[in-house]
Amino acid sequence: MTDRLKIIVAGGGITGVSTAEWLRRDGHDVTLIDRIAPGDSGQTSYGNAGLLARCAVVPVPTPGVWMKAPKMLLDPDGPLFLRWSYLPKLLPWLLPYLRNGRRDKVEAIARALLPLIDDTLEQHQALARGTPAERWINIGEYSYFYPDRAAFQDDAFGFALRKSHGLEWEERDRDTLLEIDPNIGPDYSFAATFKDYGWITDPGRYVADLAAWFEGQGGRRRQAEISEILPLEGGRAAVVADGERIEADRVVIATGAWSARLARALGHEPALESERGYHLWLRGPSIVPPHPYMLADAKFLATPMEAGLRCAGLVEFGGLEAPASKAPIGLFKRRIRKLYPALTWENEDAWMGHRPSTIDSLPLIGPSRKAPGVVFAFGAQHLGLTMGPKTGRLIADLIGDRSPNIDMTPYNVGRFDN
Repeated sequence: MTDRLKIIVAGGGITGVSTAEWLRRDGHDVTLIDRIAPGDSGQTSYGNAGLLARCAVVPVPTPGVWMKAPKMLLDPDGPLFLRWSYLPKLLPWLLPYLRNGRRDKVEAIARALLPLIDDTLEQHQALARGTPAERWINIGEYSYFYPDRAAFQDDAFGFALRKSHGLEWEERDRDTLLEIDPNIGPDYSFAATFKDYGWITDPGRYVADLAAWFEGQGGRRRQAEISEILPLEGGRAAVVADGERIEADRVVIATGAWSARLARALGHEPALESERGYHLWLRGPSIVPPHPYMLADAKFLATPMEAGLRCAGLVEFGGLEAPASKAPIGLFKRRIRKLYPALTWENEDAWMGHRPSTIDSLPLIGPSRKAPGVVFAFGAQHLGLTMGPKTGRLIADLIGDRSPNIDMTPYNVGRFDN
């Protein structure tokens, strides 16, 4: 291991908190900085579906998706949304993103995603073990729900890709589903179920508990906005936080969708865009599924959580500045009642967050060659919670001069640079 270093981790979501804690466990002097407290609703980690998605090797762009996209955008029950005024700014990112839906590209992306997500449950357990955050990890089944077997077979490409990477599932007909969950409505009669799956029953409190543990064990946390990162001589770096310059031996950028501005100022092109995601958190629901359900036709998850039922997912492109849209929340309400026609609830919370998505659906993980002393840890698209602890461990290995046990080439932080 290297000597004890002074390290600043920029970003208080699951990736930043995981990175800070692994670095602290390595004996470094670590300060976690973000303008928003870990676990706050302003953090993207707060609002996700909670799933530790080890089978999510299939990216959003797949063969033929560019032909389906217009129909999804025009369908009020479609899972894809776009703020049309944002389209001119989006196009330079969107076109190569869609081109990566070719079969050969998708297969390469799946191979690169697998090492970051296949052991996600074990990585979360290792990070949270012995901390208050451990209580939020649940283990059980995870089901993809379809109207019928024919609809499942329409997803044959994705499931064949999963199977090629050793992921197995059990197929269940309607009678079997009703034995497990008699509240399922008539619109669903088939499911593919994965065993030994993990999910987080309150993502916000989980991240907050991890951050509190980090502080309690000697880590430092500061609530401030980082406006600039400055490379220094000797492979060191500094941040400007609320106008104050703070020097360190290493600076880790883990600010999610807001990382693009910091990376570009250092001379990099991160090819990053916000994949806006939504949730509807139903408090006091009359029905809760026994484990997370992916409603495959609606492209969102219904996850049982500590405080109710969370519907989360969908994709909207509209940038970082535009306010939340109402249409995705309306879709959640319509489609969850197709799953559970008798469902009622006491109250609800609606939320929108920004997933950091690159044109090849892979994160940027590793040191910057243009700014020695700066390390990137962002770009996990909708798998931030899933790969957060693994990403943090990889960053700790790299800073500690240990060779990661996976090929890091696909996550090279300069791969989009001109």
